[in-house]
Order: sequence, then C-alpha cells, then structure tokens
Amino acid sequence: MQLRLISWFFIALNFMEYIGSQHASRVRRQGRMHPNVSQGCQGGCATCSDYNGCLSCKPRLFFVLERIGMKQIGVCLSSCPSGYYGTRYPDINKCAKCKADCDTCFTRNFCTKCKSGFYLNSGKCLEKCPDGLEANNHTMECTSIVHCEASEWSPWSPCTKKGKTCGFKRGNEVRVREIVQHPSARGNPCPATSESRKCMVQRKRCQKEGKGKKNREEKRKKSNKDESKESRQESKGRAARRQNREQRENNNKTQPKKRKAPSKEQNLAPVDTAH
Repeated sequence: MQLRLISWFFIALNFMEYIGSQHASRVRRQGRMHPNVSQGCQGGCATCSDYNGCLSCKPRLFFVLERIGMKQIGVCLSSCPSGYYGTRYPDINKCAKCKADCDTCFTRNFCTKCKSGFYLNSGKCLEKCPDGLEANNHTMECTSIVHCEASEWSPWSPCTKKGKTCGFKRGNEVRVREIVQHPSARGNPCPATSESRKCMVQRKRCQKEGKGKKNREEKRKKSNKDESKESRQESKGRAARRQNREQRENNNKTQPKKRKAPSKEQNLAPVDTAH
C-alpha cells in the first residue's frame, strides 16, 4: 500500500513539472513573438503586449479575444460575455464561442438561450418544435401542450320562467361548471360551461307584488296600533291602581281611630246565685 502511494506521488510530481515546463515554454514563445511583452500589466493581465493587449491572465480570470476592426485584442474577464462559454485548463482559462444559433450557452453543445427565431429544447436551438410540444413565443422555448380541464357540473337550478318560479307549468332549469385549467395554443378548447333543459312544475298563482306589499303594510300598521292600544291601556291601569292606593293611604292617615265597643259578655253583670 505504501509503495502504491509513493508511486502515485511521483506521478503527480512529474505531471506538475510537465505543466510548469509547458507554461514556461509558452511564455518564452510569446516573448519571442512579441518583443514588447510586459509584466506590469493592468486590467487582470498577467502578461501583455502593446499591440495585442493581454497575452495571459491572472488566476481565475478568463482570456478572450475581442475584435476591434481588423485587429484582435486579448482581454481578461471575471466571466465570459454573452455568446461565449468558459473552459478552465491548468495553464489558462478561455472563453469559447457558442454555436451560431445560440445566444448564451453552458457548453458548446448545451445552449441556455437561443437567438431570435429559434426555440430552446433540451439545450438545443430549433426552428420548429418536435411533435408533442408547442412553441412558446413568450419564453422562446418548446413546452408541453396543455389541454383544457373543467370541473364537475353543479346541481340543476330550480325550475323558472322569465326569472319567476310561479305562474307557469313549463319552464327551464340550468346547471354550470367552471374552467380549472385553460388550454395552451395547441391544446383542446374548453367545453360549454352552462346547460339548460325543459322542466315541468305544479302551477301555482303568483301573489301580486302591489297587493301583497299593501297587505303587509296594513298588517304592520294594525300590529303597531294594537301594541300601542295595549300599551296605553296597561299604562292607564297602572296609573289607576297607583291612584287608588295613594287615596287609601291618605284616608287612613286623616280619619281618627275608632274605639272598639265592649262585647256583650263584658256588659252582662254577674248573677248572684247565693239566694
């Protein structure tokens, strides 16, 4: 086990030395190609040239070529611009172009946003969506087709005719339902949300609105009148009872108290039974 770990350690060490030598040779080649290579660059550049701009970038930055007229200038950015995707390598991080129909991408073969006129589907930009999918012009994506869905029917309403429930024998009753899922552009359309059918009921007379209102008003007035009459009579009765009670109390106060007459037993003299 220790021998295996040691062998892996030497392999990794040799690989790092190889990467370092490749980087050094690349820098030397750039120095030969561009004699004006400078180490004191700005804007994230590790090495640069007065003519070509950045030649290499600082760690974690991406190198990308920007075209200015007929000349390309190297720049170093923290993230790749629109239409490019970033790839990281041991010696350099680069921004590579997306496909021609792709506006932004994660890799060259996986697009995240398509250019105008194309629809995104599973990382690809298509001019026409495949079967079973439809084009969504708002998101510019291929989405699943959605069909309309409706709720269950409600119970039938009472039998009516011209808005009334009396004065007829044949009328109509209705039932309704609601749309719970609206369809997409290519989905099945929604069905009717209401139905009506003929119905029969036992004929009954309708009470006239004016007469019925008048009768109700008369009953209300009569009831109020009776209540007022009873209230007045009750008030009069209470007042009369109170007056009689006060009169009796006054009479008792003004009249003198009568002495009680002696009883017959007290008037009779005792009979002498000695003779």
